[in-house]
Amino acid sequence: MAEAGPTVPESRLGYRFQDRATLELALTHRSHSAAHNERLEFLGDAVVGWVVAERLYRMHPEWNEGQLTRARAGLVRQKTLAGLADALGLGEGLRVGGGGVLEGPARERALASALEALLGGILIEAGPEAVRSVIERLFGSWWQSVPELAERKDAKTRLQERLQGKGLPPPRYLLETSEGPSHRRRFKVRCEIPERSLSAEGTGGSVQLAEQAAAEGLIAKMDHDRSG
Repeated sequence: MAEAGPTVPESRLGYRFQDRATLELALTHRSHSAAHNERLEFLGDAVVGWVVAERLYRMHPEWNEGQLTRARAGLVRQKTLAGLADALGLGEGLRVGGGGVLEGPARERALASALEALLGGILIEAGPEAVRSVIERLFGSWWQSVPELAERKDAKTRLQERLQGKGLPPPRYLLETSEGPSHRRRFKVRCEIPERSLSAEGTGGSVQLAEQAAAEGLIAKMDHDRSG
């Protein structure tokens, strides 16, 4: 990934940073240097959750807590944020240690983190209304998808119901790793179906989120293998 070019995402993001150091820090992966984006990411994670929750609350006064929670989870999950970051071209400006190139889950995680860090930087520099405007514009057409997200069962529930329908016991979830600073832990969980010799891994900021990601991966694998 390119070392230079921290201005890459600004035109697409719809916000120009006044403090260039904040932009550069937001695009600095932890592998690059001791000064990296994790503190801004922590802030951005919180502000994204707040803006999305409030928007959903106002958009759908008829929804109960469960529907609001499912819709928010679908919008702020790592995969969605990484997709938005990709569309902004954040990968072109992300600074990675040793000039390395991140791939697969590591790239997805880094892109989502960089986007949250950018939003945290906007909050610090311009305040809550500015970052709210950026987030609401950023999600764009995603707002039209929230009814489907609200009614969709979570991955663990869907996987268990699928297995029950085939007379199989529930899957096993095994915590494999837990790493990172206390305010931003990353967990890796393996979901297994021993009877089918199938397994998948998932990562997340909590064990519960990692389990959901692992279950989602296992469902996809079952579909691909046509064994479920």
